[in-house]
Amino acid sequence: MAVTIIIPTPLRQFAGGQSEIEVEAATAGEALEKLTTTHADLKKHLYNDAGVLRNFVNVYVGDEDIRDLDGLETAVKGGSEILIVPSIAGGNLAAEARATNDLPNLSNEEIARYSRHLILPEVGLEGQRKLKAARVLMIGTGGLGSPLGLYLAAAGIGTLGLVDFDVVDESNLQRQIIHGTKDVGRPKIASAKDRLNDINPNVKIEAFETMLTRENALELFKDYDVIVDGTDNFQTRYLVNDACVLTGKPNVYGSIFRFEGQASVFWAEKGACYRCLYPEPPPPGLVPSCAEGGVLGVLPGIVGTIQANEVIKVILGAEGILLNRLLLFDAWKMKFRELKLKKNPDCPICGTNPTIKELIDYEAFCGLNQPTETSVLEEITATELNDLIKTNSEVQIIDVREPFEVEIAKIPQTKLIPLGEVVKRAKEIDSSRTAIIHCKAGGRSAKAIAALKENGFTGKLINLKGGITAWSDEIDSSVPKY
Repeated sequence: MAVTIIIPTPLRQFAGGQSEIEVEAATAGEALEKLTTTHADLKKHLYNDAGVLRNFVNVYVGDEDIRDLDGLETAVKGGSEILIVPSIAGGNLAAEARATNDLPNLSNEEIARYSRHLILPEVGLEGQRKLKAARVLMIGTGGLGSPLGLYLAAAGIGTLGLVDFDVVDESNLQRQIIHGTKDVGRPKIASAKDRLNDINPNVKIEAFETMLTRENALELFKDYDVIVDGTDNFQTRYLVNDACVLTGKPNVYGSIFRFEGQASVFWAEKGACYRCLYPEPPPPGLVPSCAEGGVLGVLPGIVGTIQANEVIKVILGAEGILLNRLLLFDAWKMKFRELKLKKNPDCPICGTNPTIKELIDYEAFCGLNQPTETSVLEEITATELNDLIKTNSEVQIIDVREPFEVEIAKIPQTKLIPLGEVVKRAKEIDSSRTAIIHCKAGGRSAKAIAALKENGFTGKLINLKGGITAWSDEIDSSVPKY
């Protein structure tokens, strides 16, 4: 009987670009086996060398997680959907526990400002005073942090903490609506603070222009009621999760990639944490960043607003928060899915016998400071490549970006072989001549070189440092940067 396997965006490059694949199978395990037989490149991303599903991959039949070994024997009926959900680079809450007579009063101006809240029985005067008493820490003021900050400030959260160390770039403005054109080059935290103060001067903004690290996370988290994860990398996501578990804080989570988003509330004292869902991160480079993979501008607005909604509900003590539930959103298909989460009794941070009792080295945990093939690759600068082109007509330049990127900007005399095809099309690269491999910024080209070498390519391969962006900066400013 035919079942449909839903392929997530990060893995579609290994499945011929398809988002849905039908296979004939009687069980979930049989369906996945047929999928990976037909699309062999998927296998190493779904299974480890022992043939066991990797810990950063969840498999659902309907809304039930069947990742454990017995679960793969789950029978599937004709028309069933199997979802592959990989991780994609929010005790008593203090605001809840405060006695009513300890809550701050509202001024007449605040009563007028929040009047549409006050006439909601679910919020009312006491609820608005809870919001005013609340302290919320936002990690990041980018795509997710922008709508988060705007709506939490507008809602009357008494104290908003902001953690960020980046500066506003022109490419941010397509989605990071808390910043404007005049803010390009400014620290994001300064731009965000100005905008939030303008929206609601009653909100106290506490700015921390710093990277969140294992050295400062516990100290930062301890004085806040709710932590909101608006980060864009796995090492910080695990750091936020672990610090929330160790300090007993709810973690309102959101993530985005291209057209897809996820949201949940991880709260170890009441349910699952992020590690229960994803015990380990994907290998470095498997999931492209937004800079490499792109993101629909409105997507972080939708997901970030969902996070803001959950923050408000957590503070108010509302029922129905996204606890033990993972909300998936596909903006392109305009489809929501909700999956059930289970607290893992063997979770190393929130399980019955936790082994993680203090913050760890998250760079090492995510495999980012391990010696890799890419760290010893030979590189060439854009200026050096330009000189080489002038003196050596035998040099070949291979572009491993996607065709739609080439339409935006390209280096002359290059041959396009997208990263996902580079191993299969290796014969198109002349091994008797030096090959310069390039992408947008140098990351994908390094992966392409590593993949070619792993598969026996013997020619000389050199990575263009900084990619086509460096070419625009150093050689030809008419080449657009994107």
